[in-house]
Amino acid sequence: MDTFSTKSLGLQAQKKLLSKMTCKTVVTMLVYDTSSEVLDDLYHATREFSRSCKEAQKMLKNLVKVALKLGLLLHGDRLGREELALLWRFRHWAHFLAMMAISFQQVDLTFDWQVLAARLLECRRPVHQAMGPQLTAKSHSHINHVFGHLADCDFLAMLYSPTKPYHSHLRRICEDLGRMLDEGSL
Repeated sequence: MDTFSTKSLGLQAQKKLLSKMTCKTVVTMLVYDTSSEVLDDLYHATREFSRSCKEAQKMLKNLVKVALKLGLLLHGDRLGREELALLWRFRHWAHFLAMMAISFQQVDLTFDWQVLAARLLECRRPVHQAMGPQLTAKSHSHINHVFGHLADCDFLAMLYSPTKPYHSHLRRICEDLGRMLDEGSL
């Protein structure tokens, strides 16, 4: 029996194109204004923390690749009921994490990097499980890289420190996250 599928071929072509097109122009076309502002500030904070433009670009590229591949899988109806349930769980955790990040930023002396890091790492599991067989090992390493960076205790401690420039990056990230929660685009 012939197992050729045009739908599968189309999805493979989209993934291949996506892997070649993660430049800033394409990202600007596919990412909303508010989320692009969050990504810009996350890039700047990562660059300040790592003192490496290349590392900051790599982390952001990996984040965008994972998000776009997830969007392709959702758009192509490639996920089953269980995978969709896992993604809803991830979405719920993402909302919770955004509210937690905002709360930690707004209320002095409430920041707990251990709690935030643990919750970020918990979010990684449903993403891996939902996208499991659909992605290559390299794509799974991108997921690990992104969540590993975001949950890095030193990064979180620096981001939430009152020193400049981290404080201004965090303030803008939290303002934009709040806007995204209000808009329902997170």
